[in-house]
Amino acid sequence: MTGRRCHTPRPFSRARVVPIASAAACTAVIASLLSGCGSLAGADSGEKDPITVMTWAPEDTKATNMPGMPAMAQAYARWVNSRGGIRGHHLRVLTCNERNDSVYAAQCAQRAVDEGAVAVVGSYSQFGRSFMSPLEVKGVPFIGGYGASDEEFESPLSYPVNGGQASLLAGNGRQLAGDCKRVALVRPDTIQGDQMPSLLNSGLTSGHRHPAKDIKAPEDGTDYTSEVNRALDGVHADPVVYGTAKAGGTADGSCVSASLGDHTDAFFDSFRRLQEDSPRVRVASVLGSVGQSLVNRTGGSAGPLEGADITGWYPVASDHRWDPMRKVITDFAFDDNRIDPADQGVQTTWIAYTVLRSLIEQLDDQGTEDITSHALQTALDRGDRAVDTGGLTPKLRWRDEDMLAVQDFPRIVNGTVTYQVVRDGELAAARQGFVNVTSTLERRPSNN
Repeated sequence: MTGRRCHTPRPFSRARVVPIASAAACTAVIASLLSGCGSLAGADSGEKDPITVMTWAPEDTKATNMPGMPAMAQAYARWVNSRGGIRGHHLRVLTCNERNDSVYAAQCAQRAVDEGAVAVVGSYSQFGRSFMSPLEVKGVPFIGGYGASDEEFESPLSYPVNGGQASLLAGNGRQLAGDCKRVALVRPDTIQGDQMPSLLNSGLTSGHRHPAKDIKAPEDGTDYTSEVNRALDGVHADPVVYGTAKAGGTADGSCVSASLGDHTDAFFDSFRRLQEDSPRVRVASVLGSVGQSLVNRTGGSAGPLEGADITGWYPVASDHRWDPMRKVITDFAFDDNRIDPADQGVQTTWIAYTVLRSLIEQLDDQGTEDITSHALQTALDRGDRAVDTGGLTPKLRWRDEDMLAVQDFPRIVNGTVTYQVVRDGELAAARQGFVNVTSTLERRPSNN
């Protein structure tokens, strides 16, 4: 864990609808978010001041990239603006390439402040210490970040919609504990990666399993032969299980979980080649490192990810609760190939903007026309109404009493995950509903 820092008190700052004919049929889920399958619920005919927000993410880097997040934000803005905005406020979305660099992360945050953004919404960065400081100085809330940095779960100006890496790894450990007696974790040799073993182990130990063998790997590697060999050596049973994966040999109870962001595909490429010489072990990962596109690229049902245990934050991508997002992507993304509706970054951005819209509607109901960063912050802290995300998460609030008692991550309000599995080359739900890993996280020993 990175060192903790004290937080200074938060500063306090202070169209018309185009009628669209209703479609002949609408699903109940789309109807709950799209009034009459056309107009934004709650929009009115009065034009008001536009609202500026920012979404940033790394693009075109050698490490993890999340281009779909700013692209989804822009599509969302086109959607609501085509219907008169949010309660008459048109949405202006600024985007910024964070480049997986602490300096650029700080520059993105400063640009948000300089251009009058009232919030940063649905963004990705590992450099929370760099980007949160400029936002805290000006009281700009950070709503629904991806959860890639510690500060997102520490800063009083951060309002996360998921449990971040902490819940994913703890959930993956619990998911594996059912069948895995021996586990190896392949993770980045970075400060963020250093947190992963204790998180995964919290889930394993809750299922009465031994801690995982920790395999460090380069975050931007292109060949992971050494790491694959160390992982396979670490989980093979004693006495040795004979036979090869190609010949049908299996190492029952042996599992390898890999979480390397965009470079997880390179790991499984090496894994595919080397696994044939060893008894087959079960594989696992978390969404964000593995997704449907990677399953397809690695051979689908014939690839190394078939049968893999995957932990995510949200329902499986084929779930009907994502239909409203898919409709917006279809109608307003204009074939933007950066947006993959199965990507957790895209999904997190959709949920974050759903939160923003709900807050603006709450403020409008209270007669607040001037939507400022302070007004949003106050609405978030008071939590007069829980935010309904259409079943994609539990209902969300960020009052003091909603914060979970998770050591090192005091801002978590949503400690749930979903269990998924690769079945016949497709990501499918391994278990219906959400799995609450709050108690697992609360029992995790501190890294400090």
